[in-house]
Amino acid sequence: MARDVQITFDCADPAALAAFWADALGYRVQDPPQGFESWPQALTAFGIPPERHNDASAVIDPDGAGPRLFFQRVPEGKQAKNRVHLDVRAAPGLAGEERMAALEEAAERLVARGAARISRHEPEPPLAGGHIIMTDPEGNEFCLD
Repeated sequence: MARDVQITFDCADPAALAAFWADALGYRVQDPPQGFESWPQALTAFGIPPERHNDASAVIDPDGAGPRLFFQRVPEGKQAKNRVHLDVRAAPGLAGEERMAALEEAAERLVARGAARISRHEPEPPLAGGHIIMTDPEGNEFCLD
């Protein structure tokens, strides 16, 4: 039986990183529990002090197809290169210069949201379509693929 997968990010600012990845993936911040109009209202009702309201955040695929991304605050910063990373499929079905132009457009949009561009890798047919290596606002590597 297949299992659902949640991808968890350790980070310094869960709300900001959740907003970045929601934009990058076309996701949305997960709604608060039923009966609450906002997360601050729910967290206050649960007895969570205001200074802990940004300890966690999550984003979900509005279509329910992709995995939930969960962001949790940790005290330490990122230490080394990720051993696992996300490939954001920003140019599905495209090839050559059309593909790379779509990846460049996505890279520019995400840099404006706080990402950093690391390198561009040109297409090498027949197997490699080309990609751009990026980092999110907290330095986690990902590829625009």
